[in-house]
Amino acid sequence: MAPAEVAGGWSLYVKDGHLHYAHNYVQRALHHVVSGESVPEGRHALRFEFEPTGAPDIAHGKGAPGLAQLYIDGRLVGQSDMPVTTPITFNPGGMACGANPGSAVTPDYQAPFPFTGTLHSVTVDLSGDLIVDAESEMRMHMARQ
Repeated sequence: MAPAEVAGGWSLYVKDGHLHYAHNYVQRALHHVVSGESVPEGRHALRFEFEPTGAPDIAHGKGAPGLAQLYIDGRLVGQSDMPVTTPITFNPGGMACGANPGSAVTPDYQAPFPFTGTLHSVTVDLSGDLIVDAESEMRMHMARQ
């Protein structure tokens, strides 16, 4: 087994037209969520959010449990409960965008598994605040009128 697989990791990726998120919890468990619909062709905003549902148990090597959510253009398209996450940073670590240069986080793909589309921008928000999309919320309210 390759070193990064032993350490674990996480990956947000598109495979077979669907948005995926995988969290390899220090190779003890693999948690995965996939969108229930395909990502349409063209330019789109893809997003992953993690909402903690409990406290971490650092003494026992467990990060916070939570709800993993996938969005396409502000619409929720997949979600899954994750009973545990990694409580600390991955080492050796680092973040890559557009490909997985180390060993694969999940057996769902083989590294480097480069993204073949165009990335226009990437935002990583670790503030802990859930993302508020006022424009999408307004469209939702107007659709209910």
